[in-house]
Amino acid sequence: QVQLVESGGGLVQPGGSLRLSCAVFGIQFSAYALAWYRQAPGEQRDLVASVTTRSTTNYADSVKGRFTISRDNANSTISLQMTNLKPEDTAVYYCHAGSPRPDHPGYWGQGTQVAVSS
Repeated sequence: QVQLVESGGGLVQPGGSLRLSCAVFGIQFSAYALAWYRQAPGEQRDLVASVTTRSTTNYADSVKGRFTISRDNANSTISLQMTNLKPEDTAVYYCHAGSPRPDHPGYWGQGTQVAVSS
């Protein structure tokens, strides 16, 4: 059974930092592209950052220079280090494992809430 389990969300003041983690079970982790998405209330789910199987990274313009995505193939985990957080970063954050099969939607975690407020 495939599972993606996120952790590390919480409430933080503007300018603060958080580190999200996602433990992945049940897939050949190294064969999957990985990503973090977020969804604010009333908004669509948007891509925040992604990392390919070759560890090439990509970031949304709004988080470049503040967020860092990383993958640990040995431990089947994905991380998102978030610094200089802003109120507009408030959202539910989801990890996603993108299948190497083009006809497969991939797998989602259950989400973890990040709230940035003073």
